[in-house]
Amino acid sequence: MESNELLRKVRKIELKTKGLSKHIFSGEYHSAFKGRGMSFSEVREYQYGDDVRNIDWNVTARTSDPHVKIFEEERELTVMLIIDLSASSFFGTEEQFKNEMLTEIAAVIAFSAIQNNDKVGVILFSDTVEKYIPPKKGKSHILLIIRELLTFKSTGKGTNLSEALEYFNNVQTKRCICFILSDFMTDNYKQALSVACNRHDIVGCQLYDPKEQKLPAIGRVRLKDAETGKIISFNSSDASIQEKYANWFEQHSENFKSNFYRSGGDVLSIRTDESYIHSLLQFFKRRKK
Repeated sequence: MESNELLRKVRKIELKTKGLSKHIFSGEYHSAFKGRGMSFSEVREYQYGDDVRNIDWNVTARTSDPHVKIFEEERELTVMLIIDLSASSFFGTEEQFKNEMLTEIAAVIAFSAIQNNDKVGVILFSDTVEKYIPPKKGKSHILLIIRELLTFKSTGKGTNLSEALEYFNNVQTKRCICFILSDFMTDNYKQALSVACNRHDIVGCQLYDPKEQKLPAIGRVRLKDAETGKIISFNSSDASIQEKYANWFEQHSENFKSNFYRSGGDVLSIRTDESYIHSLLQFFKRRKK
């Protein structure tokens, strides 16, 4: 990709996602993900409605007037983005490939995080861990992440989420918020996910194309698996094949949700032909309850 074209793409994503983060998601993000606790801020005179449990008895005794301690939330958090760069993410039949929407969602989350003074880090993976970007703050850091997502060429085609989670568990020792952005076309990650959920706040964000949910009836076709290279030929208009395919996708999605819920994580599913803005807003609002 030429440097001028790259700059235009980075700028376009920045303008779109930063605006969304600033005007729509920033407050929702803040409410959905709490800080590490409460820290002492100041002492002031008691006002009607204050919690009597916060009365500072030492200051009250010295001044003969009731005073209360004021606490503020310790806001600084770390957000990690574990992002799938396997071959299946470069698929799409709508306006965007899955990896293009994945980049925008990652940028929205990242800009929302830095507007709340949180750090953002990234792990890119395929069938191996491709790249690690340590957590930092600042706009320039987020633009670096966007550039990497637009230009990085993975060495592997398959998906090994278990290895990515094991790597994450080793490098991120302090509790953090972690979004896993993937189509989750893999199942062998339950043990590593369980360990991660015991230490961190984990959210699985599943992206899928509508043609992956329902097979189009277009007659006999030959398809190549992007990750394994295997080629199969079949009649896509056959009702029994369509039913088996729909059942396979439904079971696959249920396994994804079950793995996360049983491990103590949270989930979010987004179709590439639907607005991720609405899906993210609904997710953040649900988290506030």
